[in-house]
Amino acid sequence: MLLLVSCHVTKGTVPSHPKGGGGQSSAVAIPEEWKNLTIALGPGDNKRLYREVKSWLGVPYLYGGHSKTGADCSGFVMEVYKVVYGKNIQRNSAKIFQQNCREIEKSDLSEGDLVFFCTRATNTGTINHVGLYLKENKFAHASSRGVVVADLNQNYWTAHWVAAGRVCR
Repeated sequence: MLLLVSCHVTKGTVPSHPKGGGGQSSAVAIPEEWKNLTIALGPGDNKRLYREVKSWLGVPYLYGGHSKTGADCSGFVMEVYKVVYGKNIQRNSAKIFQQNCREIEKSDLSEGDLVFFCTRATNTGTINHVGLYLKENKFAHASSRGVVVADLNQNYWTAHWVAAGRVCR
């Protein structure tokens, strides 16, 4: 069986996790800020989405993974979408954008939308990374440090931005 996945870590590698250990160990010490989702929720927010994302924070990066023992970017997004929205989406970040989304403006992002990046050294515009937009410019994604929340305004993400998409629900 061939898994089509797309994230920025080379196949077969599991990056080292901060504070020791390999990316596959559940015993790895996860920094507290990675465990806690510190976004104030309001009455209109999808609490199920935030609960599900919070349950994934700190899950180690694993190329081809899509479970809480290890996940890559598209595996994480695919599983969250299945649980929260009951929607099956593609297993590859570029295919998610091409087959499951309609492109939207970055300024139109709302919770549950997807954000797409090219994480190569030179941004060629070829999608190879996906994250799940939350709110207030924050998004969750599986990085080499595991599943974390990042800010779209960070220089790295601004430089590697490709597009935003809304999954056809």
